Amino acid sequence: QVQLVESGGGSVQAGGSLKLSCAASGFIFNKCEMGWYRQAPGKERELVSTISSDGTATYVDSVKGRFTISQDKPKNTLYLQMNSLKTEDTAVYYCAAYKYLPLLRRCQYGVTPGYWGQGTQVTVSS
Repeated sequence: QVQLVESGGGSVQAGGSLKLSCAASGFIFNKCEMGWYRQAPGKERELVSTISSDGTATYVDSVKGRFTISQDKPKNTLYLQMNSLKTEDTAVYYCAAYKYLPLLRRCQYGVTPGYWGQGTQVTVSS
């Protein structure tokens, strides 16, 4: 059974830091791209950061220089270190991973990720 379990969310003042964790199980960790998404109230879900199997990271412009994505392969855990938090970072943050298709020997890119966590709330106050 595939599971992505986020933790580390909470309430923090602007300028503070939080580190989100995503514990993965039930699939081959790091075989395909993984990432963090967020959804603020009344807004569409937004891709925040991704990391590929070779460790290449991408970030949405609004978090560049403040957020860092990383992974611990032995622990099957994905992280998002968030520094210099702003009120506009307030959202529910989701961990996601693309599915690996073993018969095709490739990842299921081109659609939204196949695996999602339940989300963790991040609230940044001024």
